[in-house]
Amino acid sequence: MNEPFEPIGEALYEGVQLRVPPHSVESESSVLGALLLDNSAWDRVGDVLTVEDFYRHEHRLTYSAIASLVNASKQADVVTVFEHLQRHGKAGEVGGLLYLNQLAQYVPSAANIRRFAEIVREKAILRRLVAASDEIATRAFNPGDVSVAEMLDQAQQAIFAIGDQGAPRDDWQDSEAGVTQVLDDIQARHDGDDDFTPTGLKDLDDKLNGGVRPGNVVVIAARPSMGKTALALTIAEHVATNEGLPVGVLSMEMPKAEVQNRRVSMRSGVPFHKILRPERMNDIEWSQMAAGVETLTRVPLYVSDQTALTINQVRAKARALKRRHGLRLLVVDYIGLMEGTDKKANRATQLGEVSRGLKALAKELDMSILLLAQLNREVEKRPGMRPILADLRECGDIEQDADVIVFVHRPFHVKPDLGEEWKHYAELIVGKNRSGTCGLIDAHFAGATMRFFDWSGDKPTSMVRTKGGDL
Repeated sequence: MNEPFEPIGEALYEGVQLRVPPHSVESESSVLGALLLDNSAWDRVGDVLTVEDFYRHEHRLTYSAIASLVNASKQADVVTVFEHLQRHGKAGEVGGLLYLNQLAQYVPSAANIRRFAEIVREKAILRRLVAASDEIATRAFNPGDVSVAEMLDQAQQAIFAIGDQGAPRDDWQDSEAGVTQVLDDIQARHDGDDDFTPTGLKDLDDKLNGGVRPGNVVVIAARPSMGKTALALTIAEHVATNEGLPVGVLSMEMPKAEVQNRRVSMRSGVPFHKILRPERMNDIEWSQMAAGVETLTRVPLYVSDQTALTINQVRAKARALKRRHGLRLLVVDYIGLMEGTDKKANRATQLGEVSRGLKALAKELDMSILLLAQLNREVEKRPGMRPILADLRECGDIEQDADVIVFVHRPFHVKPDLGEEWKHYAELIVGKNRSGTCGLIDAHFAGATMRFFDWSGDKPTSMVRTKGGDL
């Protein structure tokens, strides 16, 4: 092969070894030479490479010229690329016609262009890692007024940004493959081998066509003290205990100890207030609690109570948990306590970033996310106080990004003078459901153990007149 230029590598200058960024001149030259020989090879590298992936300046200019011509459905050979560069005053920067001719002679064919392109891409990623590491080190040596927590967040953001810069994949699916996959999925559902995760609440599962699905974000929204955390933990406990699937709980509102106390109460049936004051328990309840604890020790449910997380921190924690133990369901309690990576942005922008990031994370890790959210006070001005989508607090992106939105409403909590038959009655209102139907679900809320069950029997019928009508 003819060398179009002198390869650049590690050199010694007066006994000092120079630090040269990772790159492969040979691979870059091979890609460009193959493209000049065969423009149809563009389809094999266009989804892998960008102009910025090339190390040498003249290679960037040449690749950009080839891209412009090919995308304009024009022939890109030595002469046409030279003319294109000449029109833009760049021909001299690449070495002129002689240089382009050397590139065209550098490889005999375009057969291996895909692998050459992958090497160029890999070297580019390594260079970005080096640059990000240098930037992180510089900040660490000169922190100024930046806190350590903020510096860690900036470091994670810089590293994650490198992965986010990946070129789009060639993932087009033709009709034959698509409908075959649909038939396979239908057969799997018929055989009971679907990829949904049951919530443990039969009526809710019916609305969701079997349960929550990997890649989906399910928002559980309510005013404070309505039971959104209790519903999320009810589902989480079922998934981890009855389905045996790994679950993560990011509890930014409650400490780990309170979450675990709730779990013991839910599993054992011992009232929560007695778990907190064990001297109130009788012998039977002690036995129930011991049995519940023994069961929970074998359950794949993991709790973190770090607060004020950013989407980058959630991504890092979820990826680590997935790598160590697996992860099928992630509970985020709750979005209002999360922060944006840009502290100067307004609150709606920050929550929009979080909402979009969680949706992308659910798809990336092939898991479901239960995202808890609070409703604004507008719901309290409405007769009956039954929530609607417009009540989602602070950010409309939550409604847009969610696959399912479930509101929790307990009439007795809103109107304590309702009859005793309403005390344990709760409504789960499916306000949005991309893969199923919306509507109201009757549920039983056991306040003593903070757990939800399916409602059995008839719905309470006694009504209380409100200013605007019946509750």
